[in-house]
Amino acid sequence: MTSKGEQERERLKEEYKEHYRKIRETKEKLRRSKYVRNVNEALNQMHADDLLANVDEFLGKVRLKMSHIEARLDVAMEQILDTSDEESELDESLRKEQARDTLKQIKMEMGLLYSEVEKQAEELHADKTVGKKPEQAEPNDNNPD
Repeated sequence: MTSKGEQERERLKEEYKEHYRKIRETKEKLRRSKYVRNVNEALNQMHADDLLANVDEFLGKVRLKMSHIEARLDVAMEQILDTSDEESELDESLRKEQARDTLKQIKMEMGLLYSEVEKQAEELHADKTVGKKPEQAEPNDNNPD
């Protein structure tokens, strides 16, 4: 009789396991559907044409500034490489100092470019709507059931 009781206990144990698996799968499906819903809502809220136009304009400005900086860098490199007889007589430390100054100037311009990029990104007013942190989620999402 003990083996029949053990068999019944094992059968119930397996039923409980299956029941909890289904609950876990359902919770996972719910979590995924909320994520998809958030993505769809974010996409619906975006004005795609305006956003793409702003991004294109933004990228155009960045490309233009980068091409100017690259051109100045090329000129500076040519100037350094095309040393005349007079420049070849300069002390090595003076050449290094000129290279440092040129590099500082380029870094400064790149920093300004980065600042402008950050400013333009802030002007787009991009709010994060997907992948919210748990504390930003709905109050019912933290229910452990």
